[in-house]
Amino acid sequence: MPIDILLTVITTAAIQSIFGVGVLLFGTPVLLLLGYDFINALSVLLPISIAINCLQIIKHYQFIDGKFYKNVLIYSIPFIVLFLFFVSTAKINIGLLVGVFLVLVALKNFSPKVEQLLEKMVKYERSYLAVMGLVHGLTNLGGSLLTAIVHGKQYEKNTTRVTVAVCYATFAVFQLLTLFVIGSHFALSYSDHMSFLQVGVVVFLLTEELFYASIDNKKYNQLFGVFLLISGVLLIFK
Repeated sequence: MPIDILLTVITTAAIQSIFGVGVLLFGTPVLLLLGYDFINALSVLLPISIAINCLQIIKHYQFIDGKFYKNVLIYSIPFIVLFLFFVSTAKINIGLLVGVFLVLVALKNFSPKVEQLLEKMVKYERSYLAVMGLVHGLTNLGGSLLTAIVHGKQYEKNTTRVTVAVCYATFAVFQLLTLFVIGSHFALSYSDHMSFLQVGVVVFLLTEELFYASIDNKKYNQLFGVFLLISGVLLIFK
């Protein structure tokens, strides 16, 4: 079992256990920097992301925003599938643009002008979701845009996390199915994939009991804002 992948899985699984995203958002660029190609990074990270999200959904499924999830299915998923087909030849780097947007979202509580600007952007939800699908299909960074729009809806913490989780899990399922359809070949063995999956699940269970359960709604919203800010800065300077 490669140690570099193991450490990446442990760190990103802990983040996703709290916020609903993280394994793909942070794990993908880390594994690419470590020398793994995009398809093999996906083969490791997608099952872990799906497993953690499914556990979150099972626990709080009654809090899912069904209307928002339906829009994600209609306007985001087709673009994720379509642009994943072309990802091996695409050379588009939009991390800087996404990063700046996340910083703006994180600062909205401190600036009325920024808050008004974001409210205008989110009004065009269908277009936003389509762009989110395109970004995720090409770069795996769609989770950052997903967390941004959900954070802007001011849900309580369980609704925030489970709505993000069900959307993010759906992203991952369709990505995994697309990889199978196009006949992708994976470098790591089946046993390695299963070991990483088990590690991710254990990390979720520990994080859920030791950290997430103790956070109230106010602290969670503040923590979510910090998460968006850090995500944005990392995307800008990566």
